[in-house]
Amino acid sequence: MSGDRVRQLDAAAVARLLTPAGAVEALADVLRAGLDPEAGRPRTALPVPAGELLLMPAATGSWAGVKIAGVAPGNPARGLPRITGSYLLLDGPTLRPLALLDGAALTTLRTPAVSALAIRHLTPSAPPLRMVLFGTGPQAYAHLDAVLAVRNVAETVVVARSPERARRLAAHARALGVPEARTGDPGDVAGADLVVCCTTARTPLFDGRLVAPGATVVAVGSHEPDARETDTALVRRSAVYVESRAAALREAGDLLMPLAEGAVGPEHVAGTLADLVARPEDTGPADPAAPRLFKSVGMAWEDLAVAVAVHRAAAEEAVDAPVASGGET
Repeated sequence: MSGDRVRQLDAAAVARLLTPAGAVEALADVLRAGLDPEAGRPRTALPVPAGELLLMPAATGSWAGVKIAGVAPGNPARGLPRITGSYLLLDGPTLRPLALLDGAALTTLRTPAVSALAIRHLTPSAPPLRMVLFGTGPQAYAHLDAVLAVRNVAETVVVARSPERARRLAAHARALGVPEARTGDPGDVAGADLVVCCTTARTPLFDGRLVAPGATVVAVGSHEPDARETDTALVRRSAVYVESRAAALREAGDLLMPLAEGAVGPEHVAGTLADLVARPEDTGPADPAAPRLFKSVGMAWEDLAVAVAVHRAAAEEAVDAPVASGGET
């Protein structure tokens, strides 16, 4: 990229330039390099008539960036995405704008990558997993892709309010090579090795007592203190992992509600994503038979790490692009 032109990366470009596996590695790389998620600043949230505006800035020595995101619950009924926004990536030393990325596409890539990185450390590499997937929106599809980037899956059971949308996602899973994929109901968590929750639910999706010993549950649906996808029973019996203790104890309703009930204390959090990446041998559950619960709320450092990886891929593509011939023939 020459001069001061800001690179424009739309949703298709973001999805094309970085694979789910590449996004997972981008996150792992910054954690291995010593990034401390506990130092991340809280997001700024502003209620607006259509929903909520979020401002999520982050910076390292080499890079800085900020995501402006809109959460509009009424948009799906209009045929529009629930999450909107843009991401501005800047040069760290000069704060010169470098790229403007589609914010919704970045979020759709980043959130599943965070989940997949946790799944890579919390689930066995063999045998293939039996997965229950709650939800049928963009995050559900993207989580399916991300899980398949880090683990083999023997079966996917899709649980959703719309039977038709659940059938479409199950068919998509089969098209991606999952041997068995079908629709199901919340009781199917009893036979799952992995449960992934990608919904806008504000109350628990299933009975946490049904989750099998040693199974892993991932919940990504909310960053609101009064909303949760998992119940107190599951939290109480699980080894709980989060992106950041500070962020989880500020925003994660899945943990804050059991805390308010007195069912668990803050010390119930067994570890963080950074712990899993840096010290996997020291952060396993104290009870190997306990379920593992990974609860994410979404953090600005994750957006920055993935945006940098997308930008680098775009720069490499520009360098490698063939130059049109000209002049005399």
